[in-house]
Amino acid sequence: MKQLWHGGTIYTMERESETVEAVLVEDGYILATGPVDELSEKAEEGVNLQGAVMYPGFVDSHLHMIFQGETFVRLDLSAASSAEEMLEMVEEAAKSTPAEKWLFGEGWDENTFSDPRIPTMEELDAIRTEPILLTRVCHHVALGNRNALLAGSIKEESESPAGGEIGRDKEGRLTGLLYDKAIDPVAAAIPRKGDAYLDYLTDVLNQAVDQMLSYGLTGGHTEDMHYFGEFTNPLTAFQRVIGEKHHFRVNLLRHHAVFKEMMEAKTAFDEPFIEPGAMKIFADGALGGSTAALSVPYADQPDSKGLLIHTDEQLEQLIQLARQYNEAVAVHIIGDEAAEQVLHFLEKYPAPMEKRDRLIHGCVLREDLIERMAALPVVVDVQPAFVPSDFPWVMDRLGKERLDYAYPWKTLLDRGIMCAAGTDAPVENISPLASIYAAVERKKPGETHEGYRPEQKLSRFEAIRMYTLGSAQAIGKEHERGLIKVGYVADFSIFDRDLFAGTSEEMLAAKAIKTVVAGKVAYDRRSEKKKTL
Repeated sequence: MKQLWHGGTIYTMERESETVEAVLVEDGYILATGPVDELSEKAEEGVNLQGAVMYPGFVDSHLHMIFQGETFVRLDLSAASSAEEMLEMVEEAAKSTPAEKWLFGEGWDENTFSDPRIPTMEELDAIRTEPILLTRVCHHVALGNRNALLAGSIKEESESPAGGEIGRDKEGRLTGLLYDKAIDPVAAAIPRKGDAYLDYLTDVLNQAVDQMLSYGLTGGHTEDMHYFGEFTNPLTAFQRVIGEKHHFRVNLLRHHAVFKEMMEAKTAFDEPFIEPGAMKIFADGALGGSTAALSVPYADQPDSKGLLIHTDEQLEQLIQLARQYNEAVAVHIIGDEAAEQVLHFLEKYPAPMEKRDRLIHGCVLREDLIERMAALPVVVDVQPAFVPSDFPWVMDRLGKERLDYAYPWKTLLDRGIMCAAGTDAPVENISPLASIYAAVERKKPGETHEGYRPEQKLSRFEAIRMYTLGSAQAIGKEHERGLIKVGYVADFSIFDRDLFAGTSEEMLAAKAIKTVVAGKVAYDRRSEKKKTL
């Protein structure tokens, strides 16, 4: 059936301020755009936007959807303002957590505490002997009680693994803190088998997709295949949720630990709604936990340069493995040392034809690194919300001399480097409007200063385009996604106000009223309201 969308403002996002009166859709694709009177005679059905504003579908280019779903069922520690408050929240949660269950918490950040003290393992032991595992907001640091660490065979005499660190106090005793690869053995000990677990994954993923659609997101590039037992567990959840309930698009990055297994198993996907993505690799950690790899020591920790997850030999082998299967890589790089390590091998082993490698985050760079990136077929997955989250504390961590190339989104775009926008949810707020605001203002809403490194501010067109065309470029789909254009998919994000009009704060107040995927309404705010009446 040919369907005509009209009656509102429709931005193509191909050129700044370009709009069309109407869009004709058939079988999930855009058949034509143009004046209403010319297209209405070809339509069999009309959809009146009633003054709403339509954009190409917004896609979060980097997140962890199942982890995001788990935020609905796990203890949320993001509001804790001190170690004491964090402990009180854990103690309260322990009262309702069965003894046979682990107690999980998410989102603590000592940089937001009035005193940046982190609770100790002994303080957690005093609350509960059964395992407690509390994941920092960055997901590169975790805090456990003694039995959580013992479940991963981490004892007083244990040595830190390559690419990770076991936290110890000045006397060499365990603190309960685990950094990067040191988290893996504890995570591996968490029970993750059986039908009940599959049902659990399906439930939390359903909640994540519901939330994303309500924010106007038509899809996401997500990395979930390695953290929930066998890769078939999360894949089954995606097949259940996308295939049976939701009209939504996911691109599944494949962690290097399961990549070869998935390739050898000839894993089936359900394209174009469940698509195979690049091999995911972590090159370093995060700035919050001081594990991002820097070429010069941290300004506030002169004895530390962070850590590289892999040796040069290991990283080279991983990239070679991806190329053996004609696949691109998507590599987490926060620090400039990690970026330099990765770029060396991307230059040595070029991306397969018609595919692009992805550099995820790129928070601390240098002029020479940006020049090298500009010469490669890469897309940088940026997280604009990192700026208001990390500043001002990150200025002390990096020092003034590195700030010119810290979170340099404008510089990257001006150099012709393709950028996609995401949230790394649950690390940051999954709302695309919060990210767009952060890209444009580089500060928290309500703050009165001109923004952190204001020369790196983006225009709203640039920021929104990273969510539309940029996300399509990240997976080589810019010829069919990311614009409202003939031949492109009929994925639309429809808001109650013009995101280009008014102040940034007014833009931030916009609500998605319809989310459309392949021509079908996947979310309708008016229908949701009726359900609650």
